[in-house]
Amino acid sequence: MTLAESLPVLFGLAGLVNPFTLLIGAALGWYADARVKLIVAGFAAAALSVLLDAALNLSGIAPVGGYEGGPLAVFPFRFVGGGLAAALTYGLRGKSRRR
Repeated sequence: MTLAESLPVLFGLAGLVNPFTLLIGAALGWYADARVKLIVAGFAAAALSVLLDAALNLSGIAPVGGYEGGPLAVFPFRFVGGGLAAALTYGLRGKSRRR
């Protein structure tokens, strides 16, 4: 797989905008009580989504995004996506509580 072929995969459904990562990151960001915990939420979202992909793959279901690479290739992009989802949800929750 060349660089031109792998970039859409890493920035697409398999990496940065993986739906499992975004949902887990948003849920963890909602319950975070400090900005420092958003880093932990992003890491946990990435780790849990990679584990979920592995479990789906072992059961015979293709991973979301249909990538052929290993989990370490998509992990950093999922970490960023999960962290961004957590930060967005944390910010929205903070604004809703101030009203």
